Amino acid sequence: MTARVADWRIAPRTVDPDFSRALVFERPIAGRWLALDYALDRFAAPVRPLLRFARGDGTQEDALLPGPVLGRASWLGPVPPGTKDILLAAPAEGFRIEAARLLSRAAMLALCARRRPDRLPVALYQWLRRDARRLRNTLRIATCVRPLAQYSLWKAERARPFEPALDRVPPELPRLGLILEALPEEEAAVRRTLATLLAQGHRDWRLALHWRGPAPAGLPGDGRISADTLPDGVAIGHVRPGDALAPDALAHLAAAFAGPEPADLAYADSEAETPEGLRPQLKPGWSPDLALTTLYPGRPLLVAADLAARSGWESGQGARALLLAATLAGPGRVRRIPRILCRIAPEAPDPDGHAADLTRALDRAGSPAAVTRAGDTLDLDWPLPDPPPSVSIIIPTRDRPELLRVAVRGVLHDTAYPSIELVIVDNGSTDPAVAALYAEWAADPRVRRLDRPGPFNFSRLVNDGAAASRGDILVLLNNDVEVLHPDWLAAMVRQALRPEVGAVGAKLLFGNGRIQHAGVVVGLGGRAGHILRNRPADTPGHLGRLAVAHEVAGVTAACLAVARTKFEAVGGLDAEAFPVDFNDIDLCLRLAARGWRSLWTPRAVVAHHESVSRGPSIGPARARFEAEGNRFAARWRSVIRDDPYYHPAFSVTTFGEELE
Repeated sequence: MTARVADWRIAPRTVDPDFSRALVFERPIAGRWLALDYALDRFAAPVRPLLRFARGDGTQEDALLPGPVLGRASWLGPVPPGTKDILLAAPAEGFRIEAARLLSRAAMLALCARRRPDRLPVALYQWLRRDARRLRNTLRIATCVRPLAQYSLWKAERARPFEPALDRVPPELPRLGLILEALPEEEAAVRRTLATLLAQGHRDWRLALHWRGPAPAGLPGDGRISADTLPDGVAIGHVRPGDALAPDALAHLAAAFAGPEPADLAYADSEAETPEGLRPQLKPGWSPDLALTTLYPGRPLLVAADLAARSGWESGQGARALLLAATLAGPGRVRRIPRILCRIAPEAPDPDGHAADLTRALDRAGSPAAVTRAGDTLDLDWPLPDPPPSVSIIIPTRDRPELLRVAVRGVLHDTAYPSIELVIVDNGSTDPAVAALYAEWAADPRVRRLDRPGPFNFSRLVNDGAAASRGDILVLLNNDVEVLHPDWLAAMVRQALRPEVGAVGAKLLFGNGRIQHAGVVVGLGGRAGHILRNRPADTPGHLGRLAVAHEVAGVTAACLAVARTKFEAVGGLDAEAFPVDFNDIDLCLRLAARGWRSLWTPRAVVAHHESVSRGPSIGPARARFEAEGNRFAARWRSVIRDDPYYHPAFSVTTFGEELE
């Protein structure tokens, strides 16, 4: 690939405090492709930079870039037609652009041929058809996105050596305490781990080395290593024989426990040798449900010494018990360090030990949840009160009797829940077949109908239905869903009743059985999107999270449960700003702002038919969608740049969990 080197510079801007700089080129930029290489201080949070392409007509388009989690990152994307200025939102300090290049479409096709030759015929076909949108997406995915199987290549392209002038290690870092338990036959692995400990830039640590048998002779001598039961340190964590810490690992971890608001718990990313090769473990932000059932924080993990003591954990109980006890103790400040700080040693799965430790931890914490198990997968079963709470299911609809009949039948006859109220909010149906259905359901005391004709405003229809309903739990349900299992509603209500949970989402499947909804990532596709859309239904997800209930930034209103009190506390759906789109994710984020996290559960499985065939909005509908999307982006820009449950190294170009 060849490209003319373009002269460029960074200029200050003052109109928007977030977009405080502009990337200025000396030649026309519209219609070209922009390639950026940029770096960030290793000790700064790798929040995604944001580019804004401002057109001459006053409109704009934003592009979300990957976070530089290895110290450096790259982005390649199109400059929209009509672009006059390229604005940048990035950290004011510790951030630099290392290279900026403008590429032609021909150069992009050449790059596609080199990286993904199988996609070149598709790209050429789209070019000949002048299908700009699909060509742009094909070239972006072919040239920028790498599957997790190519992690080693991705890492080699982005890893940056330590630079004292850029990477500012925080001062006055506290002492850390580590525990290493080993068998005599693990001597070689212990030596490897000790070598990486002795090479740490942060030198204030203590290691309690416990041999389960005779201690080998000739190990490195160091006054920081002892056989104490519990090492001295403001935070405590375990390492395993063979774990290899990055040279700056303890500095990153110690920084989490420094300053005026030290962490209660901190963890970082890791990598592991697998039969398929080296793979990363890129961990989401703090997700207590996921931590209990999958132990995803793994290693490296440190828990503040005072929290470890309060949790009831005792030295000798092991790393898994420490994580479970600390999680159930409710740490107030958790630091996720999205940096790969350790190559972890392999260990055999232990579902029996995990189940036993989790059961004991739940009992000690007085939690009402019980541990359930399917194979090696654990999940938590939250109880329903007796009698269970009443549920109001709200279905907005207009015509489409063939869809409505299936949805209502599933609610009334295929759902095993004793206290249901169905509120159908009709938005001006004129099909006689719909009137016939209403006549058929009139005798069922569980069914109520509200007539709300007028322009379609999904949010207002839902809010009206909620106001007219009586249930303790509200369930928003599309008219194009089909109940697949009778326990779907109970699974959602169990979660919605929890004091700390706001919105609860279901696992939705297309008619072909593939995933339609497994949670929403804010930032995916630029604003918000469904993760792992169109993947096989049994896709485990990164770190196995699709097998268990877990925290997400948002869930779709196609099937969403929420306690009435919480729905009303945030004012329901925003019918003014988001009459049709983004209202559900906006609701979830407003609930989160009040301290109620959203949860997705694979135990509630529902088919979602209509959306599999719905094409892109065009004309006025597209303009309305873009206007709502722009309002969403303006309101939730900080979350778009840093969805807490989606790793900043993952691409937002595809449907998720691929590297960029």
